[in-house]
Amino acid sequence: MHKGFTLIETLVAMSIGVIIMIAIGTFARNIFFNNSVQSGSFSTAQDARNITRTMVSELRGASPGSDGSYPIVAAGTSTITFFSDINGDGLKEKIRYYLATTTLKKGVITPTGSPLAYTGGEVSSILAYNVRNTASTSIFNYYDDNFTGTSSPLTQPVDVSAVRLVQVNLILDADPNRSPLPRTYTSAATLRNLKDNL
Repeated sequence: MHKGFTLIETLVAMSIGVIIMIAIGTFARNIFFNNSVQSGSFSTAQDARNITRTMVSELRGASPGSDGSYPIVAAGTSTITFFSDINGDGLKEKIRYYLATTTLKKGVITPTGSPLAYTGGEVSSILAYNVRNTASTSIFNYYDDNFTGTSSPLTQPVDVSAVRLVQVNLILDADPNRSPLPRTYTSAATLRNLKDNL
């Protein structure tokens, strides 16, 4: 009597082993993928919170420029330019937040000279990649002193002297070809130095 496996038994055992290895490999790949998506989503959310927190803080402190200019220079759907003392040195920097394709950037001009003027070059930095706002989903919405919480934003072109509240809406999606779906991060800033009810 011969002891051992027949050819069919060996093939069946190998097939079962291959199926188990494929199942384990697929399970491990799915865990790795889901972990990477969740980690990326958490990182994006944290970055968005930090960006909107900084923007709102600087917008709240908007005040006349060091050259006497009105606090808000321009108010567009994907750009805003205003003056604010962002480093606490007593001088008001000229700040511009703007969308360049899908990249949110911040430009700063520090006043120089005597009398002070904003003639220096703008120093730009990148705040966020993969911004998915479109023409129908403005980054910046503007409201006047009649804002009740449900009011419609001011229509473009915005009269900057009417702006009392700026709403920031960032739609971020690191990879539009895979999950999760784009997320919107919203915050708002009341312009303290332009309040009418003081």
